[in-house]
Amino acid sequence: MVDTKVLVTGATGYIAGHCIEELLEHGYAVRGTVRDLGTAKVAHLRALAQRTGRSLELVEARLDADAGWAEAVDGCAYVWHVASPNPPALPKDEDELIRPAVEGTLRVLRAAAASGTVRRVVLTSSIDAIRHGHSQADQVRTEADWSDVDRCGPYPRSKVYAERAAWEFVREQSLELVTINPGLVLGPLPYPQRTTSVEVIRLLLARKLPAVPRLGFAVVDVRDIAAAHRLAMEIPRAAGNRYICAGQHLWMGDIAAVLAAEFGPRGHRIPTRPMPYPLMWTIARFDRTVRLALGLVGVPALVSASRAEQELGWTARPARDSIVDTADSLLRHGLVATPPLRHR
Repeated sequence: MVDTKVLVTGATGYIAGHCIEELLEHGYAVRGTVRDLGTAKVAHLRALAQRTGRSLELVEARLDADAGWAEAVDGCAYVWHVASPNPPALPKDEDELIRPAVEGTLRVLRAAAASGTVRRVVLTSSIDAIRHGHSQADQVRTEADWSDVDRCGPYPRSKVYAERAAWEFVREQSLELVTINPGLVLGPLPYPQRTTSVEVIRLLLARKLPAVPRLGFAVVDVRDIAAAHRLAMEIPRAAGNRYICAGQHLWMGDIAAVLAAEFGPRGHRIPTRPMPYPLMWTIARFDRTVRLALGLVGVPALVSASRAEQELGWTARPARDSIVDTADSLLRHGLVATPPLRHR
């Protein structure tokens, strides 16, 4: 295992950072791709390598260019393709999101297939490629389901197109593929970074919302997603499979209630009143991202992780732990202000 090298794409990303930590702590050598080696965002990764005493190499490669990918995969036995466009606000032209997701995925897969050393690619997808656009919103979705691209927003479409392109590509190759399809990824941030998946916690903790929209999530911890990637790499029978990795359905109000119970006594005023639909509709007139969420109001995030549990032996920690750890992390990194002490 010590001699086994794994490439992790998008090394400075939220999920990728935890994936690198998971690999280093289990004795693997890691090579990570970054857009710019000069970025300060790699300091926590170098600290991880020093703490674990394991090999970590960082190389430059971008999803929108061929340069660097042949060198990135050279000598690697596995590739974890974690990097994917995930902007905080969706572009006016959805192709600006979809095209890089698909082309970047194929760029990595082509390099892996041509390497002669890569045996398996673990691709980070999303339950957004599974749960959207179905006529029966109360049905529990499994890996057999795909989101209807004609009835969902640009981001789910990008996840569908990228994942389908990956499966189509490996059909003509000897390369093994496994996809991990996480729900809403929460958990501690490795360094002060704004990442889309934890925005729901930041908005509530910082009281950036006047009330709580009725939006549904299937919460999963980033540390458990990192473990899922490792299991999908190590277990032979995982090849050729998709794995939903997500916990129980929670409404945003349920998340707010956890935050209020834990952080209310610390001085945070967490919104807990339901947001009326007309108010959300009014906000959506001025906010494109909120506008996209209008169609998801009242729609539960019902997915089953039983396949990952049974075939990978994967388990998820309680959602409450992930919610609280995310909020603590946001406070620790100064991404949400700590309220001033109140004198009695």
